[in-house]
Amino acid sequence: MTVLFISKDDDPADHRAALGSELPDLEFRVWPDAGDPAEVEFALVWKPERGLLRQFPNLKAIISLGAGVDHIFLDTDLPPGVPIVRLVDRSLTAQMSEYAILGVLRHHRMLPLYEASQRAGEWKKRPPPDTERAPVGILGLGVIGGDAARKLTALGFPVRGWTRTPREVEGVECFHGPEGLTAMLGSCCFLACFLPMTDDTAGIIGAATLAALPRGAYVINLARGGHVVDQDLLAALDSGHIGGAMLDVFHREPLAVDHPFWSHPKVTITPHIAGLTVASSIAPQVAENIRRAGAGQPLINQVDPAQEY
Repeated sequence: MTVLFISKDDDPADHRAALGSELPDLEFRVWPDAGDPAEVEFALVWKPERGLLRQFPNLKAIISLGAGVDHIFLDTDLPPGVPIVRLVDRSLTAQMSEYAILGVLRHHRMLPLYEASQRAGEWKKRPPPDTERAPVGILGLGVIGGDAARKLTALGFPVRGWTRTPREVEGVECFHGPEGLTAMLGSCCFLACFLPMTDDTAGIIGAATLAALPRGAYVINLARGGHVVDQDLLAALDSGHIGGAMLDVFHREPLAVDHPFWSHPKVTITPHIAGLTVASSIAPQVAENIRRAGAGQPLINQVDPAQEY
């Protein structure tokens, strides 16, 4: 069995060691040192170059190094019929839920205001917030969004969740479809995006969505930069309608040095770190899919190419 590792953002040594402990006989190659293309059976990838995967005629599976697979579907010349697999990983799920909770709690407990008071040398108390009256809206109730929703509920926040099609999550008030989105937004003090990146979800956090939120609402995006219309968000922040934003993902990464997000007083940015892949955590799942593909068995977390998630 031969796997080709393709990523400029991940350390191949960590993945070589972790997968080697699961599959001692695995041949682990790192792009561009692919060797004979006909020998490559599995591709473990993050943002592969367009047309690259088509070069390997005997691929049995394309495995994403992240929870999202939009970076794979950017390639319009993928090898036909090769299954694509995403990660559903305990560590990634926990990290991303923690990030969303951090964003909610930081704003809810007015930490930026207290930090400003500290810098000014002011001992200034503010009225305590009422958690039970601070609903959190979750866009996307998949594995990660659902996990965040349940954890926020456990903290005492009312949680609303939106999905494209009907879904139920215990303790969460669920909405779906275009009408459901509008109905949910009007009561949300926070909006956190966990959606997959598709043609249908691109730009979902634009002028209409932002206007539908209550004045002072806080936006958290840890899904994909393409979900946010940057100029619409900046306009809503500048007008005071949106109280702030915490952003981990952007249209262009790294974020351009002259982008207004860097210096905006109501924006907190992080460099796409809400969920980072841990080689030792994903190795058992990757190894299991390699075994299954080699044996002609159904794969775990296989993506529907028609929906691209």
